[in-house]
Amino acid sequence: QVQLVESGGGLVQPGGSLRLSCVASGIIFRLSAMGWYRQAPGKQRELVAAVDRGGSTNYVRSVKGRFTISRDNAKNTVYLQMNSLKPEDTAVYYCNTKMTRTDYWGKGTLVTVSS
Repeated sequence: QVQLVESGGGLVQPGGSLRLSCVASGIIFRLSAMGWYRQAPGKQRELVAAVDRGGSTNYVRSVKGRFTISRDNAKNTVYLQMNSLKPEDTAVYYCNTKMTRTDYWGKGTLVTVSS
């Protein structure tokens, strides 16, 4: 079955950096588009960044220039490098992929940006 396992969250001060990782199994990773979503308390889940199987990326406007999504097909892993973090980036971050019109999600990793 499809499994997505996130790691790398934690507490960081404003202006700091974190790198999230998501290891995928049960899919043909090199053929799969991957995304990072986040959900802050009281808010809807939103797409933060995505990378298609060709390596093309897109970002929500609020993270452009600060976050970078990348993939390593040899390791079945997608990353989210987050720099210049702000308190408003605080959220649970989820890894996502779609297969046969079904969304698959990891359990999420909590990122807290606070001094």
